[in-house]
Amino acid sequence: MARSKFWQWRHARPFWGGLFVFLGGAEIFLTVKAPLPVVVHVGMQGFIGYLLPIVLALLGLLIIFSPAQRLFYSLVAAILALASWLTSNLGGFIVGLLLALVGSALTFAWSPDKYTSPPSPPPPSSEDLDEPPYQEDEAPGVQPETSQSLPRHKRPEPGLLSGE
Repeated sequence: MARSKFWQWRHARPFWGGLFVFLGGAEIFLTVKAPLPVVVHVGMQGFIGYLLPIVLALLGLLIIFSPAQRLFYSLVAAILALASWLTSNLGGFIVGLLLALVGSALTFAWSPDKYTSPPSPPPPSSEDLDEPPYQEDEAPGVQPETSQSLPRHKRPEPGLLSGE
């Protein structure tokens, strides 16, 4: 069954994690009800209530459209979601905080190689078909002597260190 282009695009990135972070930022932004002149009058405390959810929503979009940096974005989103508890009406009345935290966790746990197909083995060459898989003088399953299989040190001779 052929998958749609959107399905392939969506599974090539942490789509649901980015969407949850974006929705959490949007929900926190919508719960901040102070008008802009009051925010400017209050100062930095009021301004951060608007800035933090905007950055959260931006991080959600960055997670979706730039999945290579997903670990950094998810960690920053988790920290900002926790900071929204203090700056933005208890993190958007807890709903936005939880959405952003769940999205951040989904993004952090996402793995890009889950939906990739395993590489196919190369076709056997004519040389591989003529040779046996092991040397005839060795028994099958015996590891050849290599530098990694030899001991790294020699046992000291008796009497040298043991006092014999």
